[in-house]
Amino acid sequence: MPEYSELELAIDFVSGEPGGANLAVYDRVTDKILYRSDYSDIDEIPEDIDDERYVEIPDKRDLDLGRELVFRFAEQAMPDDIDLVYGFFRHAGAYSNFKNLVNHRNLLEQWHEFENAAMRKAIEEWCNENAIKLTGK
Repeated sequence: MPEYSELELAIDFVSGEPGGANLAVYDRVTDKILYRSDYSDIDEIPEDIDDERYVEIPDKRDLDLGRELVFRFAEQAMPDDIDLVYGFFRHAGAYSNFKNLVNHRNLLEQWHEFENAAMRKAIEEWCNENAIKLTGK
């Protein structure tokens, strides 16, 4: 059974590089998370992976933890700024601009709590969908 923190780190790893450059899988037999990256020497994943044994770790976008999460937070916590937040995501630096606005509105702690709760829920749902028991909740 993987630890919650292990899955969270694996999702961050997969999400850290665009275009699938980072890959992580959960091995049901060894109960370990294996990694591969196009940008380093990390290559723990076998070439011929069996879909019954290995489950690919999703990235944040697969779990709706990217910009959709930002939009949900903005709609709930700062509805007067929703058009501004949507506008950020039409240009580069959107997430940084969003974080600056959240900080300016003194909502940074609330954002982190919202983001962490959404991550926990998404990981738990993903584990349930893939029949993976999770520890360390």
